[in-house]
Amino acid sequence: MSEIEIQLRNKVKQAAKEYFEAVHAGKREFDYIPASGKFLGEEELENMIDASLDMWLTSGRFNREFETKFAKYLGVKYALSVNSGSSANLLALSALTSHKLGERALKKGDEVITVAAGFPTTVNPIIQNGLVPVFVDCKVGTYNIDTEKIEEAISNKTKAIFIAHTLGNMFDIAKVKDICETYNLWLIEDSCDALGADYNGEKAGTIGDIGTFSFYPAHHLTMGEGGAVVTNNAQLHKILMSFRDWGRDCCCPPGKDGVCGKRFSQQLGLLPFGYDHKYTYSHIGYNLKITDWQAAIGCAQIDRLDNFLKIRENNAKYLTEKLSDLTNYLILPENQKGCKPSWFGYLISVRKDAPFSKQELVEYLEKNNIGTRQLFAGNILRQPMIVENDIPLRIAGGSLLFSKELGEEHYKLLPNTEFIMNNTFWVGVFPALGENEIERTSCVIHRFVKEI
Repeated sequence: MSEIEIQLRNKVKQAAKEYFEAVHAGKREFDYIPASGKFLGEEELENMIDASLDMWLTSGRFNREFETKFAKYLGVKYALSVNSGSSANLLALSALTSHKLGERALKKGDEVITVAAGFPTTVNPIIQNGLVPVFVDCKVGTYNIDTEKIEEAISNKTKAIFIAHTLGNMFDIAKVKDICETYNLWLIEDSCDALGADYNGEKAGTIGDIGTFSFYPAHHLTMGEGGAVVTNNAQLHKILMSFRDWGRDCCCPPGKDGVCGKRFSQQLGLLPFGYDHKYTYSHIGYNLKITDWQAAIGCAQIDRLDNFLKIRENNAKYLTEKLSDLTNYLILPENQKGCKPSWFGYLISVRKDAPFSKQELVEYLEKNNIGTRQLFAGNILRQPMIVENDIPLRIAGGSLLFSKELGEEHYKLLPNTEFIMNNTFWVGVFPALGENEIERTSCVIHRFVKEI
């Protein structure tokens, strides 16, 4: 880079910094307190401008920097960026169907254990890959899978467990990993809502075979859109890269040729010897890469991630303190034993014997400008995506495949999931919120209870 280019680039970046200070800086005041949101600074804008000046339109230097930083932060060998957390989940499960895994490859009709109280894109890849989801109930309080019920869900077709750490509170991963080792099952940790959480010193997403993350604006770290897949397994890393990059066998990064040194010296499939390795495809893949603009934002965000996590932790602790006098009516979130949560949101359940319903409380909060969210799909087996389609699935403890006609009988096998659908919601603790917003949230809840 020439001296004049450096000077001009710095001048543009300085102007961007001044623009941010003039237009976007300062404490944001909330009329309506959202349940989630982004938290951006001048560093993100400066990086986006820097990336734009490169005029490199796809993954480039910022993406390489981000993947390196992200892997280092988590303490894993390999991190691959993708265009969303949903894509991360699709990529993770698709990778386990690779023929390169031999007998351990997931095949159509194989079963994958998961939960019904969560976000649909944990379940969707199971169905999209022709696999059978097997649903296990959750525990109220931690809102994670009930590990005591996992083994009864295992059959001779079970090949993997694919579950999320609920809103940043990790499931009992020691128990789940032990089950996976006993039954030779793959473990995918959906950590899209749990970046930074740890279990006895190990980060969420790094303990199973594959971990997934989301960088949507609501999440702990944002790129606007974006996500990542991580692993310590070299073979899985190569397979993941193949599925992410059109399914090609070559692992050369964009704009690079011949990194492996075997571009014209191999014979794969039934292709002619020496057919260009950059155009040789070993999987039915996708194009799930991000742009360098997104990666540039991520590079700035990850440098501030620990501070973001601390604010979330403090907000959650403060809300627990403020609501502790209402536990006769409300169930407050419980930390999974051994876990230091990385709170995505603050889960609250209305007790069955409370003199009011979740719906009444949620509507009151929204009317008073406090944003709320459901625990995503609630019970996904009641969603139109399941009810209106002929999808093979099982529920732990049941012997029949799910059918619309027998729906209510099936739902009885997931009593806590049903409770979560009917009684549970969450409010915000994200970094743009401070004590004033948490205090306001608490005051509105208290006022509602007093008015009942």
